[in-house]
Order: sequence, then C-alpha cells, then structure tokens
Amino acid sequence: MSDPLANIALSAIRVFEAAARLGSFTRAAEELGITQAAVSWQVKALEKRLDQPLFRRLPREVALTSAGERLARAATEAMGALRSAVGDITDSGTGVLSITVLQTFATQWLAPRLGAFQVEHPEIAVRLDSAQRLADLMREEFDVGIRASQVGEWPGLESVFLFPSAQTVLATPQALAAMGPDPRPEDLLKVECVGSDAEWNAWYANAGVVRPAATPGGGPRVTADTQVLEVATAVARGAVAIGSPVMFGTDIAAGRLSQPFEVYIGDSGGYWLAYPQDRRRTRKIAAFREWLLDHVRADPAARRQLDRRAAAT
Repeated sequence: MSDPLANIALSAIRVFEAAARLGSFTRAAEELGITQAAVSWQVKALEKRLDQPLFRRLPREVALTSAGERLARAATEAMGALRSAVGDITDSGTGVLSITVLQTFATQWLAPRLGAFQVEHPEIAVRLDSAQRLADLMREEFDVGIRASQVGEWPGLESVFLFPSAQTVLATPQALAAMGPDPRPEDLLKVECVGSDAEWNAWYANAGVVRPAATPGGGPRVTADTQVLEVATAVARGAVAIGSPVMFGTDIAAGRLSQPFEVYIGDSGGYWLAYPQDRRRTRKIAAFREWLLDHVRADPAARRQLDRRAAAT
C-alpha cells in the first residue's frame, strides 16, 4: 500500500498548518518569515497533490473547507509533537521563562518567592506579565500561565491545580477593634467595607445575615479591579475587604490583617498552572512546575485551604 505522505513536503504541511491556525496567508507569512506569495504557492501545491481544495479564498481572509479542517487538526497536533520533540532534544533549560499571571497572585504570592526559583535555576530568567486580559498560551509568547477557574480545562493546555481561590473577610486591626471583642458577621455592618456589592451580598448570604438595603457603616464605598487594590485600600482606611487568605497569608501571620470568620465565597474555584500540552517536557516549564508545587505544599495558608476543601468533599 502506498504511503499517502509520499511526495508531500514537510515544508508544505508546516505552511498549511500556520495558515490554518492563523486564518490568513499574510499572517502565516509573517510568522514563518517568508512571502505571502510563497505561502500561497505552497498551499496550492498541497491542494494539487491532494486533488481537492483546503481553503475557500474570501476577499479579506481564507476559511478552511471540510477537508482542510480535518487536515488542520492533524497538522496542528503533528507540528506540536515535532516542536516538543525537537525542544526536548535541543533545550538546554536556559533562556527566559515568560509567565502570564493574575495581578494579585503575582504581587502577593509569586513575586516574593521568585528569588528562590532563580537561586535554584540561575540559568533561567523570568518575565512576569500581570495584564488583566486572558492571554492565549497557544499563540502568544508565554510559556506558562496562572489562572483562576472552576475546572481548569482549556483546549490544548495541560493544567495543574495549585490551591482553592476561596475568599473571605480580611479585617484591619482598627476594623476588628470596632467590631468588638467577640465579633459576629452582622458586626461588619458597623465598619467600612471595601469591595463590590455583589461580593458582599454573596458573603453575607453565606454567613446567614440579612443585609439591610441601606448600611451606612458597612456598605461598600470603594471598589477596584483586583483583590490587591481593594485590600490595600482597606488597610489605608482601617476598613475590611474580601480577599484570599492564601494571597494575604503573610499579612495575616504578621497581624496586619486578620480573618475573623470561617465563611467563604468562590469556594468551588481554584488557581491553576497551565501550559501547552506539547511543551510539558520543556526543561524550563518542568523546572518551574516542580518548584511551584513544592512552594504551594510549603505554604501553611495554602495547605490549610487544601485541607479544608478535602474535608468538605
């Protein structure tokens, strides 16, 4: 039986895969460092060899035919496996590890520990990006991402669970004193609360407290885009905010914040390390994954949340 790949150049498959993935001959040419005409020629040659069209040529873009979609899935998987194999052979473990990470996770948990990673792996430089947008790890120049999710499933990515993303009330010493010696959830109505109404309504509901429509002392007055900004605002104002006890574990241990109640919101979600499946064996990714999991296991606040979730299941 003849080999269906006979007389089909790997270069043509590579060009087709890029054009199919990017949906554009022009963008494929830019990625591959060749001309748009060369991309078009390679695709036409492949279509001629297969005796059927792989793309529909539209005025400003190209779209895959049904045959093109089938070949694109296989080509993407095959090219990924080839890149991974070549990377395993040639990767020396050096270079730059690019991480896209949530801002609060970056500033409160990861950044203070990264010095230890670079001591252990001086050959790997680290670049952190904490933009709010969700980066595409399959197409953008990031090696790994740290994300919040319920299930940690993304197409083409492998994910590793780190710890729960549950949040609770974090109180400054001034706010804790204002609530009295034996604070109850309803005592929060006496103090200033930083954060969104949606979060506070959810927390009060879980605490079994009916929150009045108008709460002069306890109604949220300041909101921000991230936990770290809301907690920083609460600290500056002697107020309370809702945040992760893992993210702010150091502040709780030092007495700068306290967690007065075992009531949580977002208890079913978690933080995940994610990276392309075909790059899981890349040395710098494997080194970071192992180091990160070791530090999660060594963090008392993270262990407490992991144990709490395990006890509840």
